[in-house]
Amino acid sequence: MVWQAWKRRGRTEFPAEITRRAVGAPAWDCWNMLTRKGKYGLKAMVDLARLPTGQLAFVTDIARRNNIPKKFLDAILVELRNAGFVQSRKGKEGGYRLSRPAEEIRVGHVVRVLDGPLAPFACASRTRYERCEDCDEATCQVRQVMLDVRNAIADVLDTRTLAEMRETGADVLPELKYHA
Repeated sequence: MVWQAWKRRGRTEFPAEITRRAVGAPAWDCWNMLTRKGKYGLKAMVDLARLPTGQLAFVTDIARRNNIPKKFLDAILVELRNAGFVQSRKGKEGGYRLSRPAEEIRVGHVVRVLDGPLAPFACASRTRYERCEDCDEATCQVRQVMLDVRNAIADVLDTRTLAEMRETGADVLPELKYHA
C-alpha cells in the first residue's frame, strides 16, 4: 500500500490532497490527532454557541464564516444532529442550533462522536479497546505511555465546554448574522 511505501522512505506526512482512507493507512495510526471532520465540527459547534438562545443559523452561513466546505459541513451536522448535539429545522426559515446550552456540551464528547476514541492506540482506549497482538500489555511500556497520553487528552477535552471555547477569542470574530 501507499502508506507503507511512504513509511519505508521515512516520510511522516502525506501531501494535503492524499487522505488516510485513500492510501489505506491503519485505522489506529496517530499521524493526525484531530481530523478535519473533528476540527470543522468543533468550529461549527462554537459558531452555533455564539448565537442567541433559540436562534437558527443557515449551513451556508456557518460554512462561510468558518471556511468549511458546505457539503462536508452538511454531513458533519447530520452526525451531530443524530448524536443529539444540534437540532435542525427544514425550510426557508430553517437552519441549525444547539440542542442544549453550550455550558452543558463537553468538547471531548463532540470529538468522540466525530473522530472516535481519544487514545492513540486501540490497547489504550476505554471505549474501543482492542488487545495488541505483538506485546504483553501488563509489561508493555509503550501501552503505559499511551494510556498516560489518552488520559491527558481526556482530562483537557472532557473538562472544556463549548461555552469556554466560545469565549476564547470572542473579541476578534466577525459579527454573526442569524435568523429566527
